[in-house]
Amino acid sequence: MLKIILVVVGLILLTIGIVWLIDKFVPKKLKPVLNLVLWALIFFLGYITFMSVYGEIQFNKIKDERYKTVITKLKDIRDAQLAHRTVTKEFAGDFDNLIKFIDTAQFTITQRRDSTIIDEELTRRFGGVETTKDIIVIDTLGFVSVKDSLFGADTRYKTMMNLPEGVGPAGSKFNLKAGKLDESGIAVFEAYVDKDVILHDQDKNLVAKEKEVMSVDGVNGPKLQVGSMTEADTGGNWPKNLSKD
Repeated sequence: MLKIILVVVGLILLTIGIVWLIDKFVPKKLKPVLNLVLWALIFFLGYITFMSVYGEIQFNKIKDERYKTVITKLKDIRDAQLAHRTVTKEFAGDFDNLIKFIDTAQFTITQRRDSTIIDEELTRRFGGVETTKDIIVIDTLGFVSVKDSLFGADTRYKTMMNLPEGVGPAGSKFNLKAGKLDESGIAVFEAYVDKDVILHDQDKNLVAKEKEVMSVDGVNGPKLQVGSMTEADTGGNWPKNLSKD
């Protein structure tokens, strides 16, 4: 973008110089026409320079607004997946199963407490002298609906697979994967959407530039995602300025 602006500014300065040369050396009869053409060119180049800057400012504004709405949905997906792992020890590989889980599953409410019991083996070893040991007892206190815990009366989880309204072409959806790391067997998942989809109606050159971003203040890479299929990470790839977590 900076190179384009410098080129345009250079052309404007060159055009102004040509206007000055025409004023000095071109016959008076031709001056009005040439001056009009050159000044029109100056204004045109000025307009291009302004639109180059303004266009990128507008692009960044639209991009950030869309990213924030997408991140809100990705966080819902992450919360649902973490609940799924808590109950089933693994992540859901598709949205149908994840939504069904939210509708039907329950968290178990437990309480941990210390207790002391007779250690029968040591008691035998010591000839019947009563010996005790400390243990941790986990009591089940009850159950609570996953749906109520995560979403209350809100039914937005039923459409969590869809991109927010106004983002992407009609019918656009998130991609969802789940599995385990080969070397450790740790459960992993990833939910994502390509930047091409989020910014489908924006300037293609600016979108291509955005897909190559590598910055602490930007969304790195070609997609907006939460989780990872290559490491045990349930975080998102967005910066703090787009979300509080």
